[in-house]
Amino acid sequence: MLNKSKLVSFIATANPAESKTFYQDVIGLTLIAETQFALIFDSNGVTLRIQKVQAVPEVAHTLLGWEVEDMATAVSSLQAKGVQFEQFEGLPQDDDGVWTIGNEKIAWFKDPDGNTLSINSSS
Repeated sequence: MLNKSKLVSFIATANPAESKTFYQDVIGLTLIAETQFALIFDSNGVTLRIQKVQAVPEVAHTLLGWEVEDMATAVSSLQAKGVQFEQFEGLPQDDDGVWTIGNEKIAWFKDPDGNTLSINSSS
């Protein structure tokens, strides 16, 4: 039944003003609406609801990710907007934080609340 329904993704923020700026101006998503409960963005046809909460728990895994066509361009574009990519001990990443495994390239970064996000490319 749900395989024919549109997916909606959720994440949380305790800093709505910073998150709004980050997801709109840095990531480049389109703000659909802002309510007292959430920031609502469009990410290429997928709705992202950023719930406004008192505190965001630390999570040790990636919460959201985007497939990009050109990893080098995506990384440099985000870096130019102040995004710093994560380096993980024991994971062979290049100087920009990109891990390559086979044809897959993955890089991780944080939003203003410390949520781990990623970009990946298969080229």
